[in-house]
Amino acid sequence: MDKNVGGYDRIARLVLGPVLAILGTAALFGFVTLAAGTLGLALAAIALLVGLVLVVTGLAQKCPLNRVLGLDTYRTEVETEDAETEPGRMA
Repeated sequence: MDKNVGGYDRIARLVLGPVLAILGTAALFGFVTLAAGTLGLALAAIALLVGLVLVVTGLAQKCPLNRVLGLDTYRTEVETEDAETEPGRMA
């Protein structure tokens, strides 16, 4: 699978992912309450899982969901160089 995560998408994943993972872990160990009862545990587990997925996809720069949806925020060096040397483009 080709890289399809880059730019602000990657930055958002690498910022939001650890926050959700830490929040989910803290909620599972009882340091933070997200909701009462089993709903709180379910939300904590979901937050932890989503956070870990965001971190992994941000680091690997590959996201299966982006591929299915046809999203590609990754720019290669060739695309960057072409955009910089495009005639009529202001620098």
